[in-house]
Amino acid sequence: MLTRWEDSFRECGLPWKDDVSFDEPLSVTSLDQLRDFLDVVHIRHCLLRPFFEQQDYPLIDSRELLPSFEGDLIEYKNLPGFCMVAFGRPMNYFQEIFQYDKLHSLLDVTGKAEGQACPLENNIIVQNTTTLQNRLPKSLHDEFRSRFGKTDVSQLEYYPALMPLLLEMDRGQVMAQDSFGFYHLAGVYASFPSDLDSEIKRFGLHIGKFAVGDNELYERNRLFVYQFLMELYGFPIVSERRTSSALFARRLHKLGEHFMVRVLGQTDRTITTIKNGSNLRHYPTVDKIALVPVEPEQTDAIADLAQGGYFVDEKRRVIILKVTYRQHKFNADNVRQERALSVERQEVIHPVTGQTLTHLNIIKDTSNMFLRLNDIVRGEYSGRIIYKRNEIIENTDTDEKRLKFLYAWLSKHQRRIIGYSDEFYANVVKVLDNYLLSPDRYEVFGSMHELYQEVWSKYSYIQQARKVRYLEDIQDRIYKGERISYGTMLREAVELLRNLKFEIVSYFDQLVASVIATGESMLNDRYLVRNYIEKRDEELTEYGRDIKRLYGKLVALIDEFRAIRRSRRE
Repeated sequence: MLTRWEDSFRECGLPWKDDVSFDEPLSVTSLDQLRDFLDVVHIRHCLLRPFFEQQDYPLIDSRELLPSFEGDLIEYKNLPGFCMVAFGRPMNYFQEIFQYDKLHSLLDVTGKAEGQACPLENNIIVQNTTTLQNRLPKSLHDEFRSRFGKTDVSQLEYYPALMPLLLEMDRGQVMAQDSFGFYHLAGVYASFPSDLDSEIKRFGLHIGKFAVGDNELYERNRLFVYQFLMELYGFPIVSERRTSSALFARRLHKLGEHFMVRVLGQTDRTITTIKNGSNLRHYPTVDKIALVPVEPEQTDAIADLAQGGYFVDEKRRVIILKVTYRQHKFNADNVRQERALSVERQEVIHPVTGQTLTHLNIIKDTSNMFLRLNDIVRGEYSGRIIYKRNEIIENTDTDEKRLKFLYAWLSKHQRRIIGYSDEFYANVVKVLDNYLLSPDRYEVFGSMHELYQEVWSKYSYIQQARKVRYLEDIQDRIYKGERISYGTMLREAVELLRNLKFEIVSYFDQLVASVIATGESMLNDRYLVRNYIEKRDEELTEYGRDIKRLYGKLVALIDEFRAIRRSRRE
């Protein structure tokens, strides 16, 4: 446990001299090494320092690190925020695709000079400090000159000391290698270009959500495409700083750059890193680092964290949590098609040594999700949610607030409820049915009919989507974790679709389209058609004739779903 931020990462391997400087020069020559160094500096100055210096520091609720991400309506102007880009190469000033103020590496300049180079070295130092000073608020000029007037501010050794001043600067920082392969602060005041309109339209056309010239389709799907695209790069639809950083990272990845883009928002209080170290991946990797309180119910995790000294504040159960995500290509036929990200790995970072603990499940604990749902319907939850992007709800002391909390909870965890175990789903259904169908609340819910129907519609979607997910599993001939035969596949699919047909009173076009696509895929199975359907009955065994009968029933059911969809659209 830490007692002050200055003691953080004292044993992480860096040659610390004091809080912000080192006993010896740093030699950072790879993007991975730079990442490790920046993790230490940014966690210290941008997370731990404000946590210790501000009594009411707003910690991150662990659920906020679960996709899909929510935009926070509150901006904490007293907290740090920044964006930066780092390249795995030297900068080529004129050829770069973005604007920034260049800082010169002394090694680049003096390494090319012959003989005595001190005058040239002094000129470069003055030029760099002048460039930095011009981008700082005037009130900080005197402080900057007194501390760094004769310092080579481009060297990494001075980056921790510069952090408080860099955090007062608009726009982005630039890190790159010099001609000798060493990393330095290569620029400030960087503007990351974001051609938002073109990127959204190109992506929407690519995934089939837009069609050229179709305004109605564009209007209907624009927000989905925008949100999916942003989430691929780790953000909700939020500030210009994070939007431009995400789209800049997308552009750099397409160009095959070896890069890292990093953003800290004053709303989310989370360090988000988008890093590309290989052109073999379809997307760059995304991870987030934040200060998170561990839920008191996670007693085993708390014991492990306390024993290893991983708490920043043991009394408040605060840890440094890093979450790495896996991106998913859009699949229109998948019932969970809105899933752009899922959690790949969780790491708790030791606040002194920097070592990581990887075996704990801090944010995906189903028992915590279930306990929170229980607290919401009982009116005992006192957290905060954002309802439909524009209303902050602080507690659950009325049924109206409980319904709004339920809507936000179901929206947040929709794809997890669809995909998690039968036991978890049964518990969720029991709690929701007991609350939403309670005779004691008919009159109360009747007075807020529209809000009640919003929650019920979200709940109905999840119920139907879970059945469609089972249908997708059956198509792969896997049911409840076991491999199944073609006969069992068809029998289970027919039974499932018969039941689902009567739930289409609450109609969701996306789900019906998934049912039709999955059913057609089953019907077009080449092995099934060749060995059973195309053969005459007398050529088949009793099992084969049974498969043929089930196949015909599935054809009829898929036709019914097509008719339902056609009539709804008309």
